[in-house]
Amino acid sequence: MDPDTAADFTVENVEKALHQLYYDPNIENKNLAQKWLMQAQVSPQAWQFCWVLLRPEKVPEIQYFGASALHTKISRYWGDIPAEQYDTLKTQLFSQIARFASGSKIVLTRLCVALASLALNMMPEAWPAAVSEMVHMFQEEGGEVDGRARCLALLELLTVLPEEFQTSRLPQYRKGQVRGALGREWTAVYPLLQQLLRQPDSPSLVKARVLKCLSSWVLLDVPLNESEGLVEASFTALADPELFDTAVEAIVNTISQPDSQRYVNTLLKLVPQVLQLQEQLRDAVQNGDMETSHGICRIAVSLGENHSRALLEQVEHWQGFLALVNMIMFCTGIPGHYPVNETTSSLTLTFWYTLQDDIMSFEAEKQAVYLQVYRPVYFQLVDVLLHKAQFPTDEEYASWSSDEKEQFRIYRVDISDTLMYVYEMLGAELLSNLYDKLGRLLTNTEQTTTWQHTEALLYGFQSIAETIDVNYSDVIPGLIGLIPRININNVQLADTVMFTIGALAEWLADHPVMLSSVLPLVLQALGNPDLSVSSVSTLKKICRECKYDLPPYATNIVAVSQEVLIKQIHKTSQCMWLMQALGFLLSALPVEEILRNLHSLITPYIQQLEKLAEETPNPSNKLAIIHILGLLSNLFTTLDITKQEEESGESAPPIKSAPPQTGPNPVVVVLQQVFALIQTVLSKWLNDSQVVEAVCAIFEKSVKTLLHDFAPMVSQLSEMLGQMYSTIPQASALDLTRQMVHIFASETNHFPPIKALFELVTSVTLTIFQQGPRDHPDIVDSFMQLQAQGLKRKPDLFLSESLDVKAVFHCGVLSLKFPEAPTVKSTCLFFTELIPHCADIPSVGQVVQEDGKILLLAVLEAIGGQSSRSLMDQFAEVLFSLNKHCFALLTVWLKEALRSPGFPSSRVSDEQKNTFSQQVLRERVNKRRVKDIVKEFTLVCRGLHGTEYAADY
Repeated sequence: MDPDTAADFTVENVEKALHQLYYDPNIENKNLAQKWLMQAQVSPQAWQFCWVLLRPEKVPEIQYFGASALHTKISRYWGDIPAEQYDTLKTQLFSQIARFASGSKIVLTRLCVALASLALNMMPEAWPAAVSEMVHMFQEEGGEVDGRARCLALLELLTVLPEEFQTSRLPQYRKGQVRGALGREWTAVYPLLQQLLRQPDSPSLVKARVLKCLSSWVLLDVPLNESEGLVEASFTALADPELFDTAVEAIVNTISQPDSQRYVNTLLKLVPQVLQLQEQLRDAVQNGDMETSHGICRIAVSLGENHSRALLEQVEHWQGFLALVNMIMFCTGIPGHYPVNETTSSLTLTFWYTLQDDIMSFEAEKQAVYLQVYRPVYFQLVDVLLHKAQFPTDEEYASWSSDEKEQFRIYRVDISDTLMYVYEMLGAELLSNLYDKLGRLLTNTEQTTTWQHTEALLYGFQSIAETIDVNYSDVIPGLIGLIPRININNVQLADTVMFTIGALAEWLADHPVMLSSVLPLVLQALGNPDLSVSSVSTLKKICRECKYDLPPYATNIVAVSQEVLIKQIHKTSQCMWLMQALGFLLSALPVEEILRNLHSLITPYIQQLEKLAEETPNPSNKLAIIHILGLLSNLFTTLDITKQEEESGESAPPIKSAPPQTGPNPVVVVLQQVFALIQTVLSKWLNDSQVVEAVCAIFEKSVKTLLHDFAPMVSQLSEMLGQMYSTIPQASALDLTRQMVHIFASETNHFPPIKALFELVTSVTLTIFQQGPRDHPDIVDSFMQLQAQGLKRKPDLFLSESLDVKAVFHCGVLSLKFPEAPTVKSTCLFFTELIPHCADIPSVGQVVQEDGKILLLAVLEAIGGQSSRSLMDQFAEVLFSLNKHCFALLTVWLKEALRSPGFPSSRVSDEQKNTFSQQVLRERVNKRRVKDIVKEFTLVCRGLHGTEYAADY
């Protein structure tokens, strides 16, 4: 089918295309047919062919297309239908639905959706009692169609009506009117549904459709007290296995409607109905019927979660609500391991948050009363959650799939979050409670305890200690004392022990005497690849928090770390963390000790790097080089001796306030030693952006940590960077240059090398722009950030004869048109830093005077629709800057630019352009206002003004 032959939208061609779509094996032909049919569906000819396609002798696929075409015409092209045809259309649809009541279900549904769309477009004026009329039409005795088929067709129609309303494209004001009209029609729907659901001889199929219909209507916020009888009948339907699922949906949808909290009396009637399901719930759990227990749990939770506040406030009914809470507790503690033998307990977790929030939000006296009732419930909840968090037996766990293990891990994280939350209500008593249990477990010689039990209790502790300051808890010393008594014979338990120690790192910093009892455990775990993540992250936390108490252990920590690094026990990212840990550790030592440790730590890597530097580049030695460079940069990220002097300030004991360290910084010493080697590596790998990035990272991390201590390296590094960038320009070199400019450009003795480097990379980048910068958005992005940083830290850089300010300006204008958002953001930042210097840097003043209009045109083009709407704030800043610093020029430029017809968009009138221009020129102080003006104007330019699409913005 040729999509262009619009004139051929005949019945025969439509049937031919449908045949092609369903039966042609060639995917190209299928796609062409699909495209052609979509055009056919919206063509004026659709009105003719759709009725023909619905004839009884056609096959369902063809009839379905006819019905869909009808729905498309009515829902999307309503304006094209003359009002005098509404009634004919309505009658035709009614008779088609009656005909298909006993025919194909999918065609019937499409026809119902079409009639629903017609009704929504005609309500309330043109068809005031639409729903009552539908009910009436289908209840009349129809000759050839049996009553049950008509009844099912009516229910289908009533079910799709609210759904069609939810997805309809009615304008906002119509939506309100139609929703109101539909709400009034509930009185016609309710008695019908009630009668069908309560009739003893109604077939299950009809009852199931009634429940679906109820689910659909409650989406329209039908008042809960007006559907009370139906909800009650839905509870009765739960006893019928065939209706169970649809009844659950109907009940859950009804009680979850936000509006239903207003009907407290009805909610109070629902509580005993939910409680009556407890026996069915217990039976289901006993018989392993997960579907039933899940459904009943959903009902209990939706009542509790949506209405806990309303129900708590009914103080005289407190026992009923407490019984509901206990029923939900039963669901939380449902037997079995999530997600393998049960999937219900996870549904209840948010309920416990909600209930606690509601209790804690009452005023003090009321809160005290509720806490008396609910604190014991929450202590019970902690026991239940820790029981649910337990691992299964080793054999069972081994049989789980990796997906099940991952779901269980996420479930435990949810439990952990819940426990942390519960701590707010139970406070320190919760920790004492856990500590007593753990103590009894570990000191009880009679009974053998499973590791799962111990692990879960520790997990509870760790969940709380990780996010809440437990430094004031009096049970922590006891807990630290218990940890070495744990018989660690299992990976999961060992992991949790590690994470628990890590969570207590801040506490250990205040109680360093306890380090000696846990540090050996951590160092021992470092040697086990299965405990990689937990042991390394715990060591890193301890080294960061307790570094001033670790010097006595330093030799040991370094030795163990070196051993595991040499044995390559850990994956790359853990090796990097381990280096950061050692950086923290060494920072607290005297300089000569730092140097001694650095020497033993780094020498093997330097020797390896020397070997690698001689080899011919290949993929495997590339990975090794990147790994070694990564280890060094991670070590230098945290090795910071300047912090010693700051922290030894106030109330520190005299030992820590030793005289400030003199001599060069240890990191600089090491960098100077390996500088030549790094240059050798670079010379071989200049073409490889990853190696270049890894080299730049070493210096970038060092510069960030050392700040002014990095000074001895500035000229060496500036020279190397210049050579690197001139040979093969890469973004990482520009980013490192930006760091250097940021820290050293304003220091007189470092200005010459920095200035030379800045000029060199600028002229190299300008060459890239001449050759076509589109392939290098990352370089352009970093270059614009560098220029902005230069203007910010040291505008003098732009006074230089060797810097072509005009060329840089034009590169900026080009970059504004890039499709990559980050590049455009950086470029806007560059212009907002540049424009304020019109007055004090002659070359900037000159280029803005001569070419500022070109910049303005690029900004207007972007606002007119060339750039993403998410960037409008940035363009508004450039506009605001021009207005603030070049007001007279901007007035002239705006007038000239907006005079061009169709610019910046064919959708804006001269009047709108004029208003925009005046609004912008008026705002020289309020930047926020300019952003709003630009947002407003860009919507007009894009034809989105006043649309729903714009409303999401």
